[in-house]
Amino acid sequence: MAATHPTRPTQTTRTARTHTAQQMWAGGLTAFAGVMLLLAGLLGVFRGIMAIAQDDVFLTTRNYVFKFDLTSWGWIHLVLGALAVVVSFGLVRPAPWARVAGVGIAGLVIIANFLSLPYYPVWSVVMIALSGFIIWALCVVQGEESATGS
Repeated sequence: MAATHPTRPTQTTRTARTHTAQQMWAGGLTAFAGVMLLLAGLLGVFRGIMAIAQDDVFLTTRNYVFKFDLTSWGWIHLVLGALAVVVSFGLVRPAPWARVAGVGIAGLVIIANFLSLPYYPVWSVVMIALSGFIIWALCVVQGEESATGS
């Protein structure tokens, strides 16, 4: 009677499992970034509509270096929000252009919210933090995929 020994996983099996786990992690971060960018875009669209309608939610500040008319800030946030929504659909369907565009749009959202900080300070800080997480998620995914050779 021949004794059977349990087989140990080979190096290729371990590598395949590690590669699959990294792909799942990267896919999860891309989905996270896509959903967060969608939310940031929708909130930017709503903020733009509020500013265009001259809502009383916004503060008026005197002697601000980057002072624009509230309607101008509204159009800036509306356009950036609409672009963020479009790019988020590209991230949910993993399109090759969407990751780069997502980082670019999130960076522009950070800049726009920083420049409009005196008009709606708490919300601007929240949007800056949210956009920072989006950039982080998209950059980590890019680094993980290039490290695995995909």
